[in-house]
Amino acid sequence: MLPGDGCGPFVNLPWPAGGDDRHLHLGVNLSDETVPLHPGSPHVLGPGDLVVLGTVPPGGDVAGEVAFFRVPRFLLDVPEEALRCASVIRVSGRNGLAECVSPFLSTLARTSRPRDSAVGRRLALNTADLVALLLSEIQEDDSSGDLADPAHDLLLRVQTHIQENLADSGMSPDSIARAHHISVRYLHKLFQTSGTTVGAWIRQHRLAACRLELRRHRRSVAVVAQSWGFASPSHFSRVFRQTYGLSPKQWQNSVL
Repeated sequence: MLPGDGCGPFVNLPWPAGGDDRHLHLGVNLSDETVPLHPGSPHVLGPGDLVVLGTVPPGGDVAGEVAFFRVPRFLLDVPEEALRCASVIRVSGRNGLAECVSPFLSTLARTSRPRDSAVGRRLALNTADLVALLLSEIQEDDSSGDLADPAHDLLLRVQTHIQENLADSGMSPDSIARAHHISVRYLHKLFQTSGTTVGAWIRQHRLAACRLELRRHRRSVAVVAQSWGFASPSHFSRVFRQTYGLSPKQWQNSVL
């Protein structure tokens, strides 16, 4: 689902020799029966179930009833570490966001659309956004911990506060801690329990906001960066490239 490369799935195509580090592979079971991911696989998919492959499976054999979508990793906001940790993630098609994603992808898999049309490119990008939301939900479920834990509740409030103030370039661990009447040390501890840092969490969400705005509006990279709290356009461009694999300008030109 690369911009300009159509949105159709590939079904039972040979997997790239030596792996494919540029894409994430998302499959959906199109049949009304339960099927193994591939012959002898311990991973079984029920009707409408989804499977996320962070790496290319050995041998590349998959069930003929499973349609696969190849999504460029730079379109997804989920950290690379989360995508590489598990080679196979099975997702029930009957719960949460997957209940909406599964029938959508099943319909898309059976639909033929021109690869180079404006509609095809826009559909590919919107589908990638939907997949990104699904991956975020999976990641949150894996790291949610005890929902009755007061620390978890505080972390959610802090994260909401950060999202509401992303455009404030003056936001810092000090200001966040003061707003919630906690110490900076305790603030860092809250984020450590979720496997990240305060700075990394802020940067990830600012980058995601910038990427979305660069897609929708023909504004300069410097203006977009500043509007979302990046004081230095050069720093923004550097971390954007490190995160998504291309410069902000290249990203903007690829989707507009």
